[in-house]
Amino acid sequence: MKKMTTKNVFLILLFMVVTTVNAQFTLSGEFRPRTEFRNGFGSIIPEDADPGLATSTRIRLNAGYKTDAYKFFVSFQDVLVWGENRQILPNDQNNSFAVFQAWAEVDFGDGFSAKLGRQVLSYDDQRILGGLDWAQQGRNHDAGLIKYRKGKFAADLALAFNQDFENPGGFVSVGNDFNTSGFFTYKTMQMLHLHQSWDTFSGSLLFMNNGFENHSIGLGETVNLQTFGTHLKYKSGKFGAALNGYLQTGRAIYGTSYKDVESAYLLGLDATYKASDKITVGAGAELISGNSSTDADATSAFFPLYGTNHKFNGFMDYFYVGNHANSVGLFDIHVSSNFKLGAKSNLMVKVLNFNADQDLPSGESSLGTEVDLVFKQGFKGFALVAGYSHMFASDGMYELKGVPEVNAAGMQNWIWGMLVFKPKFLNGTKK
Repeated sequence: MKKMTTKNVFLILLFMVVTTVNAQFTLSGEFRPRTEFRNGFGSIIPEDADPGLATSTRIRLNAGYKTDAYKFFVSFQDVLVWGENRQILPNDQNNSFAVFQAWAEVDFGDGFSAKLGRQVLSYDDQRILGGLDWAQQGRNHDAGLIKYRKGKFAADLALAFNQDFENPGGFVSVGNDFNTSGFFTYKTMQMLHLHQSWDTFSGSLLFMNNGFENHSIGLGETVNLQTFGTHLKYKSGKFGAALNGYLQTGRAIYGTSYKDVESAYLLGLDATYKASDKITVGAGAELISGNSSTDADATSAFFPLYGTNHKFNGFMDYFYVGNHANSVGLFDIHVSSNFKLGAKSNLMVKVLNFNADQDLPSGESSLGTEVDLVFKQGFKGFALVAGYSHMFASDGMYELKGVPEVNAAGMQNWIWGMLVFKPKFLNGTKK
């Protein structure tokens, strides 16, 4: 019999409590298997490389409890790659079981509340802060969030001070050195988000400071990067538009060195028009600054940090998804159409043209064109989602990704399909 762990005990106790007092609890789950054929996903694949084909599954169990005074929520998660464990292996090979969310929110009255713990921070169109739900592991933050709501105005103040362990037995006993590595993993974070809605228009302001420190790569100081800007949205009748404008300044870690960030920016504009009950069209552009600095210790490159970056700049993730940091920037022009095929089905088609914000060493700036198709079909209680993406690379893309065109595969594409089940086991309300 598999050894009983604290996690197993907690899950069993949670289930027992929920089933006993279900009128005050909600219990839901998620089962999301996804198969992907990667033949150029994320980067140009060479001719002599074999495409990747694999299936992964995200499993979540979510439990919530609500009273007049507070809310409690916990979400357990495991991400399984089919075949990663050998037969009769007693423990999970990749230790992917995790607490995805665990928070309590206390209501102070008069519109004020505080949410403490591991949580998703998702705002506006998720360009800077998002839940990254596409990734099987998702994105979360360990933070305290002070919230204020009054009418159509909302203000959120998030504070985080991250720490790692000296050993598995406890906290560091001396000092606060932070050695956890990762793409823009922060030591501290202070974030203020303000949002106001009107009848046809809404606007948000974001102010965020991230402190970075990593002694494991020999950097012994804490530096701070500031990101601030606005998200504006307009919707009237069949027409909609959204604008993003953000700036970055301060210092950040790139690789094994700190760099001064100077006048980095992101500008984006998108418009949509509902041509009929079954067709919605869209067009937009986004300009993200690249590194034009001649100083080795400085950069003017913007990076969108903790957003749902898979949502932007093409689904094949060639830019800003664990890559393209401190690079040549990006100018993305795109058009799209969304077709409602039935009561529970739709097809999205999007075409994106990419250019570098600065010329590459060869003088090239054209990177290529990507075509994305996503089909969704809803059924009774679950959904099927599938997609196809194709990259038509230009000379600049081969140079940027470091794969000469003569060595690249003739076709760069990505095919995927997934099923999404979100059962609600209990949906009790307080009596």
